[in-house]
Amino acid sequence: MVAILKPRPAEFRRMRAEDVDAVAALEALAYEFPWTRGIFADCLRAGYDCIVLNDGVATIGYGVLSCAAGEAHVLNVCVAPVLHGQGHGRRIVKRLIDIARWQRVERVYLEVRPSNLRAIGLYESIGFNEFGRRPNYYPARRGREDAIVMAMELLAAE
Repeated sequence: MVAILKPRPAEFRRMRAEDVDAVAALEALAYEFPWTRGIFADCLRAGYDCIVLNDGVATIGYGVLSCAAGEAHVLNVCVAPVLHGQGHGRRIVKRLIDIARWQRVERVYLEVRPSNLRAIGLYESIGFNEFGRRPNYYPARRGREDAIVMAMELLAAE
């Protein structure tokens, strides 16, 4: 008899200072205009909710959320490019939303490039709606690219 072991699902944990190098390296693989190591370190120092998704061997994704005054802002979501399409991004965004709910946030915002159709589809499928646009928000190969601002209501206003 041969035992077939199922791989353990990737697990979340809080990002720690010792994760910053791996997170910055993953960011550089995934994005043409990546955040720097210093930005991630600053997010940790500022007390943002920073999470990593680890498969037991390596960090395969992460998310950064800022919560204040009843609102939350998804600042960064990333999954290792070789693992796209496996549901990890959805898990990360849903975990960030859970964190926002735990903090009694009423609304979650995020920005996304109009050219990032995969991310837009993910956010819409989770319940985000286009809220507005920020002109010239992102760096791009030919100048700047707008951002679509999306929002999701979590709690009814009292």
